[in-house]
Formats: sequence, structure tokens, C-alpha cells
Amino acid sequence: MKKVFSMLMAATIGLSMLTGCGSSETASKVDENGTKTIDTLTVAFVPSKDPEEIVTATEPLKGMLKDELAKEGYNVGEVEITVGTNYEAVGEALSAGTADVGLIPGGTYVLYDDSAEVILTATRDGLNKDSDNAKDWNDGLPTVQTEDQAVSYRSLIIAGPSEKGQELAAKVNAGEELTWDDINSANWSIMSTTSPAGYIYPSLWLQEKYGKGLTDLASAVQSDSYGSAMARLASGQVDIVVGYADVRLDNEAKWTEEFGRTASIWEETNLIGVTAPIYNDTVSVSKTSDIMDEDLIKALQNAFINIGNTEEGKEVISIYSHKGYKVAQSSDYDNEREAQKLIQQLSAAQ
Repeated sequence: MKKVFSMLMAATIGLSMLTGCGSSETASKVDENGTKTIDTLTVAFVPSKDPEEIVTATEPLKGMLKDELAKEGYNVGEVEITVGTNYEAVGEALSAGTADVGLIPGGTYVLYDDSAEVILTATRDGLNKDSDNAKDWNDGLPTVQTEDQAVSYRSLIIAGPSEKGQELAAKVNAGEELTWDDINSANWSIMSTTSPAGYIYPSLWLQEKYGKGLTDLASAVQSDSYGSAMARLASGQVDIVVGYADVRLDNEAKWTEEFGRTASIWEETNLIGVTAPIYNDTVSVSKTSDIMDEDLIKALQNAFINIGNTEEGKEVISIYSHKGYKVAQSSDYDNEREAQKLIQQLSAAQ
């Protein structure tokens, strides 16, 4: 893992920050008082959780964005919130200009950075466990959030309550190294190819440990959300799930209340792998959007930062485990670019 992370950290940092998109002439209509009017601002979310859950949780964001943008001199008629069918769908919407703003992972951003510009990085609560060693996470106790704010997170390779999942977990907890045959004998749930926690970094972990990738696995099914992936893990349809570090915390109640388990998620799941740190999600904007320009980018940065500084705003953005936002630049995600390059090389070699 350290070898891969060192390679990622060696990414070129000379890329310049992407410039604003569009022009002030097409960004909005300006009245005699200097107020800029935008008929519709479209914000797209990736389906890292159940789409209906995201739509419901983010409904208050519409009014918050309108209020904050009004302070920046923008009169927004409507804020439209959509959830993509997958991560790539949101990237394509930003590319086409049918979405103005996208809340997307770093891996998705760098895949579409020719037509999308990162403007903010999310911050999130740190966790009380952050070891490279999977066994250190397997104490049967909850992984809980701390007050320390983190700009990165881990991807976890999680074994479930199935017979195979328990077999692999027992070996890890006994201090044994898993073989490729062990790994390949399990049924895996993965996410779409641009998901850092659900695809890219687990692939890098496999490459470092076994010289293999997710596409080499005998059985790997793509889930449409982490919620459905965890439901599959609980039912025994899959033995292993890959996901972001607090995916178990987010599904703690559902594990027993909806997924039908009697013991807690902490008792029934164990880690068999931990990836290198992943830089947090982005707020990105479309370079092809008719309304986007440098002034609106600055206004959106201020709006999201201000929303993240309120209790009401924190409640809304907690759907993605975000706690706030800070101004970002393209070079922050150079490590993700290197990760994407390695994934492409691995795919081309197969």
C-alpha cells in the first residue's frame, strides 16, 4: 500500500488551476440595480446512497442556495436537484452543460476535467480508526466520527456475514495473509469505474497486494448504490463489499432494521483490507454551462461554504458525510489523475 501511495504522491503538481468558464455576457441577465437573474440552476448528485434518500435530504438545499446566492447579487428563479443513474451520468451532464453544478468524487472529476472545473473540496469528520492494518479495525466496536476535520478518507474492503466472508475475516484476524485464491473465491460488490472508494482505490490495493485488478475477479457485481451493496452483503448475496470508511456507520441502523440481521453490523462485518487515503469529494461546475462564469463560481464557493457553516446546512450535506467546504484547485486532485492512469494501464494490459 505504501508503495502505491508513494507513487500517487509523486504525481505532477505543475498543472495550473483551471480558469473560470463561460463569459459574463452569457452568465445571467442584469437589472438596473445590478442584480443578476438566473432562471434555473441545476445541481446534480452522484448516487452514492439511495437516490430517493438523496432527493429528500437535499430538498432544503434549494432554498439555502437561493438565499446565499441572493447575498452574492444573484436572483435564482429555481434550483433543480437531480441524482444521476451512476457517477458517469453526472460527469456527462456537466460535460454537456445540462447540469451546472455537480457534487462528485475526485475520481469522477478528473475523468471529466476537460469540461468540469473543481471549485470546492468537502471536509468531513475524521474517524477514530485510521490504520493501514485491517485487523486494527476489527474489534467489534463501532467506528465513530471525531471532531477533527479530515480532507481525505479510506476505502475499506469489508467481509460480510456469509460463510466465505467469515472465513476470510477469520484469517485476517488470526494474522494470516490472504492469498489471491482466497480473494478470488469470494463474491464481490463493486461500484462504477470512476468511484474512488468503490473501484479505483480497491483496484490499486489489489494491484499492490496481488498484481491483479477488480476485473480479474471471478465474481464481481456492480451495485447502483452503497445502500444496495450493503443490503447484498447482509443477505449473503455477496461476501465482500468495497466502500468509503464510514459506510458501515451510515448503514448501522439499516443493518438490523431493514436488512434483517439480528446482530450489529460491527459484530458481523470485518475488514480484510484498507486502501491509501483518498482526497475528499468535490463541488465541480460545468465549463459548458450557459450561465457559468468566474463571478458565479465565486458566488457558489461563498454560498456552499456559508451553508456548511450553519447547523441547518450541515444537516443537509451530511447525506454525503460532508461537514463543510474549502476552496479547491485542480492540482489538489493530481493523485487521482495518477490513480486513473494506473487503472487505465491495468485495463489496457488485460
